[in-house]
Amino acid sequence: MSSPLHTESRRPSRPCLNLALVTETWPPEVNGVAHTLARLVEGMRSRGHRVQVLRPCQPGESKAVVVAPLETDGLMEERPLPGLPLPGYSGLRMGLPARRRLTALWTEHRPDAVYVATEGPLGHSALRAARRLGIPVASGFHTHFDGYARYYGVGWLTPLVRAVLRRFHNRCDVTLAPTQALATSLAGHGFERVRVMARGVDTRHFTPARRSSRLRRQWGPGPVVLSVGRLAPEKNLGLVVEAFRALQERVPEARLVLVGDGPSRVALERAHPDLIFTGQQVGQALAQHYASADLFLFPSTSETFGNVVIEAMASGIPVLAFDTAAAHEHVISGVSGARVRFTGDVTADAAAFVTAAAELAQIPEGWSEMGRHARACARGLDWVEVVAEFETVCLEILGEPRDASPAMDG
Repeated sequence: MSSPLHTESRRPSRPCLNLALVTETWPPEVNGVAHTLARLVEGMRSRGHRVQVLRPCQPGESKAVVVAPLETDGLMEERPLPGLPLPGYSGLRMGLPARRRLTALWTEHRPDAVYVATEGPLGHSALRAARRLGIPVASGFHTHFDGYARYYGVGWLTPLVRAVLRRFHNRCDVTLAPTQALATSLAGHGFERVRVMARGVDTRHFTPARRSSRLRRQWGPGPVVLSVGRLAPEKNLGLVVEAFRALQERVPEARLVLVGDGPSRVALERAHPDLIFTGQQVGQALAQHYASADLFLFPSTSETFGNVVIEAMASGIPVLAFDTAAAHEHVISGVSGARVRFTGDVTADAAAFVTAAAELAQIPEGWSEMGRHARACARGLDWVEVVAEFETVCLEILGEPRDASPAMDG
């Protein structure tokens, strides 16, 4: 995580919760889900709650339970469980079924509520155990697993995967989606009790102030176009390159920097030796890569949100993306970047994205002003408000009254 959330004073009227959070991804794994969950846990602890994190044991890690106090505020207990490597996703783990273990654990130390963040074997076990014990359950729709099938040549599985996800989430008391558009889409596919819980960004960590002259010298002269994310088929990386080539025709000195790693990297490097591959970056190094670029390309359509979009905006660079997820919520065409209409027609959508990149290439002198507007928008996306909404959801599934006036920063 980048930096602590603001510590908030907890009102006496707000009960201290014992929350169990179940996930199959967790830092130091680098992805949007792990990052979001870490911020939620940090925020709930800062509000005085106790959080038990149950997740697969990571390579080389002890299976010992770790309890981490946060001064006088809430505790966090990390409880690693058995897991296996996730095929095709180096560094990620898949939890194994653990219903009996969780039932025994929660019978002895009963949580007030359970939040299930991932729909893998461990998540299904947690849902079954919680339902057997009568513990309220909230779930998060963090990943479009139903949409991933078409990127791996098994698009015919999409209806089946969606049916499995729907059955899972409809057994929960509430399902949290990061945008209103996704919540509406899920409801249209038969998902029940869907509620919006937005995402935040740390604008003190992701900031234009982290621009690095060292990186700029290393990358060479000319505008820098950036892409950040896993180098995998579902990220639509071919369109990143195609859009950059269209931009490069008009701005020959432009450079494309790809931050991230994954199964597509070797083929991309072989096919495009002039591109700059930095590998995975985290912490301050990642923030410097964002801030040192001039334009952000994000053609992925598989995201439920896309944290990288608002991280780029907070870093002061304009964003070119399809009009979905985070971009739909926060990017304004011609002001903080450009949004491209997404129709679902792969060929037409790709052509429109490439055209938008070429149009941006005609006004590189305007990118800085767009970046300033992007930064101004991102400054309003505070994690404190997101955590407060998450807390409200947890209280409501317990039948607690909603605190209509959230605690102020302390």
